[in-house]
Amino acid sequence: MAEKVNGEVNHEQSGLRDGESGLAVKVQTINELHSLQMKRSEPGTPVKGAESARSTPKLESISASLASMTRETGPNLVKGDPDRKSAAPKDSHVVSTPSISVSDSSLKFTHILYNLSPAELYEQAIKNEKESFITSTGAIATLSGAKTGRAPKDKRVVKDDLTKDELWWGKGSPNIEMDEHTFMVNRERAVDYLNSLDKVFVNDQYLNWDPENRIKVRIVSARAYHSLFMHNMCIRPTPEELEHFGTPDFTIYNAGMFPCNRYTHYMTSSTSVDLNLGRKEMVILGTQYAGEMKKGLFCVMHYLMPKRHILSLHSGCNLGKEGDVALFFGLSGTGKTTLSTDHNRYLIGDDEHCWSDTGVSNIEGGCYAKCISLSKEKEPDIWNAIKFGTVLENVVFDEHTREVDYEDKSVTENTRAAYPIDYIPNAKIPCVAPHPKNVILLACDAFGVLPPVSKLNLAQTMYHFISGYTALVAGTVEGVKEPTATFSACFGAAFLMLHPTKYAAMLAEKMQKHGATGWLVNTGWSGGSYGSGNRIKLQYTRKIIDAIHNGSLLNADYKKTGIFGLEIPTEVEGVPSEILDPVNTWPDKDAYNEKLLKLACLFKGNFEIFTNYKIGEDNNLTEEILAAGPIF
Repeated sequence: MAEKVNGEVNHEQSGLRDGESGLAVKVQTINELHSLQMKRSEPGTPVKGAESARSTPKLESISASLASMTRETGPNLVKGDPDRKSAAPKDSHVVSTPSISVSDSSLKFTHILYNLSPAELYEQAIKNEKESFITSTGAIATLSGAKTGRAPKDKRVVKDDLTKDELWWGKGSPNIEMDEHTFMVNRERAVDYLNSLDKVFVNDQYLNWDPENRIKVRIVSARAYHSLFMHNMCIRPTPEELEHFGTPDFTIYNAGMFPCNRYTHYMTSSTSVDLNLGRKEMVILGTQYAGEMKKGLFCVMHYLMPKRHILSLHSGCNLGKEGDVALFFGLSGTGKTTLSTDHNRYLIGDDEHCWSDTGVSNIEGGCYAKCISLSKEKEPDIWNAIKFGTVLENVVFDEHTREVDYEDKSVTENTRAAYPIDYIPNAKIPCVAPHPKNVILLACDAFGVLPPVSKLNLAQTMYHFISGYTALVAGTVEGVKEPTATFSACFGAAFLMLHPTKYAAMLAEKMQKHGATGWLVNTGWSGGSYGSGNRIKLQYTRKIIDAIHNGSLLNADYKKTGIFGLEIPTEVEGVPSEILDPVNTWPDKDAYNEKLLKLACLFKGNFEIFTNYKIGEDNNLTEEILAAGPIF
């Protein structure tokens, strides 16, 4: 029998070996045992001796971010999870509040969970968010609440002396104005809500892989889901960078679990997403959809980067083995993500980029991919990226196996996966590249009249860039098969801050300077419109894109189409020649001409709002662009 020595079992004297029994753990309680399980480690503070000295300035900075405008000081903060501590930790920022402004919120501590790792955020989500679950592949599945997409009608931008003449306002603009006072009302509501919580999540991260032009952003949020989402989508700082992060250039207050007051001036619902460029702040109320943060920061980049003579772009980007760079523009459903992700090329990014004097850089540190009907065969890279650390939004999964059913639209068709870009095997890190050689504009033409590929001159490139065309199929009413044209300026009108012609002028200048070629690629229908024709096969589109990349299309023979005046090749390797001119694929030529004329009229009608704007240094380019549209 084993002998006890000072209350511990002496296995040596009992004759049992370590391999059979293990050594006794020298602790008195189960809590002490748990304390041995994890080493103390503060994110971003690798040198433990300096831990306390660094924590105080960081907490002071966060307290300043969370300061109410009606009180003299910020909240009392402590660092760490309140559920793990029996008393207030040593790292704290306690403010002595003047008696005149004492309130309940000034008497409490708010715990700050700062730049947590994905594993820590998993724990927080599983423990505190009943809608969060770990799926069979290790990704975390969660729900975004009542809103499963952006709320563009609830987006507001402060119109003040700074922005009234700079930003795009009025007809066609996504920017709906609000005044400074109303913004402060909403900011106060968001900050008070966040300060009322026991704990909030704070992320300090970067935008833009170009080190000379990166932006420091701080995201304050109430949900682990939101913190992990932004951890994936923004650029993650190293511990050394985090140590010297300093004051952020822009701050998001995500109080999306709490509604705005709909009786507040400028509010039209309980949701409000507010940008104040002067204060460098964004407030989110009444929506938990994480994409609001991502696209809100994209709007900020659309404002800040042109001030530095850098073009911000809603595009995908990849890099060939020979150093050739391609940009991919396209609205939802055009294949932008699919075509920019190519096993034979390096991925720079799938959605947001900057084009500066030194080349192209990705704005983000992650990808936000659609998941509806996702399959390993069609999208192997995205499929394999859905693993530990990835956030799955609004997907449906088996309650026992936790296997996700990507065909299920029970929650929404807008199911998404957010993952770090280095989850894609051929991603280039850092995400920077030389100047683009090809600018590819993608359109999913459900009318079936645009060619599979057209080579564009500069004026045509600008015309189709400003137009931002694709077509959607009406599916809300049974039996309706008529396609609906959709135009989104610069292939991302919802995120533009300046007038579209300003971005177009910058694109024209850069394409001219660096010799880039423009292409219009139709990934939509051929041989008829939606309902009678067929979708152009992905294998043919990939062959077309390959021919653009390798330069063979530049040397092809071309002929010009009527009305749109597009240059179409007579031959592309691996693509049936008869489909290159869409009229050849229509059995009813009169029906083709009718659809072609209808689409041309829609283009002309859409472009009327841009005809009075000067593009470039003189009006020559404006006249050329207008002449590059359909003529009939």
